[in-house]
Amino acid sequence: MQFLCKEYQDGNPRVRSLVTETRIHLVPSLNPDGYELAREAGSELGNWALGHWTEEGYDLFENFPDLASALWAAEERKLVPHKFPNHHIPIPEHYLTEDATVSHGTGHGGGAVMGRWCLTLPCPPRQVAVETRAIMAWMDKNPFVLGANLQGGEKLVSYPFDTARPVSETPAAAARPPDDYEDDDPELQETPDHAIFRWLAISYASAHLTMTETFRGGCHTQDMTNAMGIVQGAKWHPRTGSLNDFSYLHTNCLELSIYLGCDKFPHESELQQEWENNKESLLTFMEQVHRGIKGLVTDQQGEPIANATIVVGGINHNIKTASGGDYWRILNPGEYRVLARAEGYNPSVKTCSVFYDIGATQCNFILSRSNWKRIREIMAMNGNRPIRRIVPGRPMTPRERMRLRMRL
Repeated sequence: MQFLCKEYQDGNPRVRSLVTETRIHLVPSLNPDGYELAREAGSELGNWALGHWTEEGYDLFENFPDLASALWAAEERKLVPHKFPNHHIPIPEHYLTEDATVSHGTGHGGGAVMGRWCLTLPCPPRQVAVETRAIMAWMDKNPFVLGANLQGGEKLVSYPFDTARPVSETPAAAARPPDDYEDDDPELQETPDHAIFRWLAISYASAHLTMTETFRGGCHTQDMTNAMGIVQGAKWHPRTGSLNDFSYLHTNCLELSIYLGCDKFPHESELQQEWENNKESLLTFMEQVHRGIKGLVTDQQGEPIANATIVVGGINHNIKTASGGDYWRILNPGEYRVLARAEGYNPSVKTCSVFYDIGATQCNFILSRSNWKRIREIMAMNGNRPIRRIVPGRPMTPRERMRLRMRL
């Protein structure tokens, strides 16, 4: 934050462009009480681990609704997308109650429960933290596009899905041959935006001074990134109810986890070098929000249409417009067939091109009103039964006259 303000005031053209063209939201700490606990204990002998949980014992990163499992269950029943959405999946009602709990099916060697390890699988349900409720409300209020949660203890970038899909639920159509960067793991379920997530992760890791220097292995185990500094969460550290999965399935935001370095609680003397290691990566990552397409969805009178759906051909994950009818969709370079649709309007389709240079392509849509709403009302008055066509020259029956009067 200090760097952005100072460089902006000093006239740094790159920072000025970033600040003036981007709404940047910074949360210094999602878990300030955990940090205080760790700071008081000191960084030696693993005392930093105390800061992993809140004072009440919650692991906030895994405290969100498990929407991925709900989506996959709906896919198994062939309910997606007609009866169950592939985007903006609503939060389960029971999760919003005061005494709601989060159920986590299979841990990752044990799930943190009230400040201790869960040694039994599945782990017992956990309460929903007040911090989790606050961050969900914040995400619902703001139309975020790109996000990162900064963590420590490793040096890599992790992207969704964090949840490992059970083998029995993995559709045959999703199977893909192994390639040169990932093993053939039947439990890995890629997001529809897998290529985009990899681009975003690589944009950070490749600009980091040491993140791709994995010849010595990972911080604590073998290198899980194949010398790239990036990994899908479910391959490295599978867990349910993560912030990244929730953000992807409930909002428009593409969220990644960035592990800044091996030391979760570096000494003060090491902070400057840690900053130098990550400074260029942070700037490069934020600039990626301007890659893809953006635009406005309006009616023929120029009025914005909120909650219109933006569909990108070939990517089975849609986004919605904000309250002002505006939208942003991060995409890799290429040519895309994009559709905009909204309740009560005829859909509109156009081809939008994304280039390698930073700068989103403007792709606006004007939707004309549809008479489908009136047709559905007429169908409902007819009991949703087929309406008999009136043949000219044939007299109407009393029942047909009654139905016609009701429709008029």
